[in-house]
Amino acid sequence: MAESNFDVLIVGGGPGGYVAAIRSAQLGFKTAVVERAHLGGICLNWGCIPTKALLRSAEIYHYMQHAKDYGLSASNVSFDAAAVVARSRAVSKQLNNGVGFLMKKNKIAVIDGEAKIAKPGTVTVSGKDAGTYQAKHIIVATGARPRVLPGIEPDKKLVWTYFEAMVPEEMPKSLLVIGSGAIGIEFASFYRTMGSEVTVVEVLPQILPAEDEEVAAFARKRFEKQGIKVMTGAKVTKLDKKSNSVVATIDDGKGKPQTLEVERVISAVGVVGNIENLGLEAIGVKTDRGTIVTDGYGKTNVAGIYAIGDVAGPPMLAHKAEHEGVICVEAIKGLKPHAMEKSRIPGCTYCHPQIASVGLTEKKAKERGREIRVGRFPFMGNGKAIALGETEGFVKTIFDKKTGELLGAHMIGAEVTELIQGFVIAMNCETTEEELIHAVFPHPTLSEMMHESVMDAYGRVVHV
Repeated sequence: MAESNFDVLIVGGGPGGYVAAIRSAQLGFKTAVVERAHLGGICLNWGCIPTKALLRSAEIYHYMQHAKDYGLSASNVSFDAAAVVARSRAVSKQLNNGVGFLMKKNKIAVIDGEAKIAKPGTVTVSGKDAGTYQAKHIIVATGARPRVLPGIEPDKKLVWTYFEAMVPEEMPKSLLVIGSGAIGIEFASFYRTMGSEVTVVEVLPQILPAEDEEVAAFARKRFEKQGIKVMTGAKVTKLDKKSNSVVATIDDGKGKPQTLEVERVISAVGVVGNIENLGLEAIGVKTDRGTIVTDGYGKTNVAGIYAIGDVAGPPMLAHKAEHEGVICVEAIKGLKPHAMEKSRIPGCTYCHPQIASVGLTEKKAKERGREIRVGRFPFMGNGKAIALGETEGFVKTIFDKKTGELLGAHMIGAEVTELIQGFVIAMNCETTEEELIHAVFPHPTLSEMMHESVMDAYGRVVHV
């Protein structure tokens, strides 16, 4: 690299890193990004985007199999696993190239290599663009990797992480998914739709532990109706590998160990921040449980060192990382942005049916001593949902009884991952139930269920 001195240097080119870099350049900072693998990070290359491409193929395959429900005919419906994977990879490649274009457009230096912080203000890089680089502000955006549990270590052949699960050479006839968070459930949904016999094992009492209990219970029933076997309060204690299968020993929590033989296992037991080999310990950056401790603006306890995204702790979501990156850079510039408000970050799971939520669950609202009003509205009562043939699901809203503040919103059903943003905006604008009730929602749309759910919380629901 011809240049070695920058105002802002970002370690990691994932969603948080590259967005922070763009905002930094927009604000007039001389900016660089160090990336050791692929621009776009895990999300774009091995996470959010390629999984949605896979799930889209599964969705279309599902509808083709049910063509007669729509007065249509489709015979001999099948799929080509290699072509499904190839489409997913092509989507990722297109977006990866797009991030590269954005770096050039914004005159951001991309340093190819692995970074280590020698001291505040100095980063050493090994690899293609090896050298020593100076920057007043260093932002760590190194993301996270799959968590590995003793005894169920992935071997990339029989026991997969999400990396291997995204590029199967062929669809396994049977599959065990360990963990029922968003990653585990999305893969369970994908592989079940493509014909695999799927079992999900979750150590906690409910699947989708971060979601509202009512939503999680509804989701479980739908998954089981689709043929997914769900075991909660259970854990995998042992994996015995054969030539082309795995025998899992499962403690069902009732004192009755079970064995299950499957072709493949997916370990989806969470992720852990990439904090190693960055020089953080040597310069005294505080970490906690595998992530870097920051304030609401990305600052660490060491001046000039910042952290954003997954490496800065939960929720480990791409949109959180992007927003955190913008906040961090704007704070460096002195623009005084609002600190990150984690309670208003939406979560989405792209299984079938889709799940989306923001804010407090009903249980957490009660645990915090809030007096609440709860509204619900079913997909079955919505004209657009009926026309789409998507009548399974509901919208749930939670309000503070005294103030009318929207505390949380939880949805399960078709396209709820697109609907949730309406409630996110409402919460961010501190909207009350009165303002939501007086808003006019277009007809016929799925969004009308959001309106009806609010009205139901206040005894004014119309269409049930």
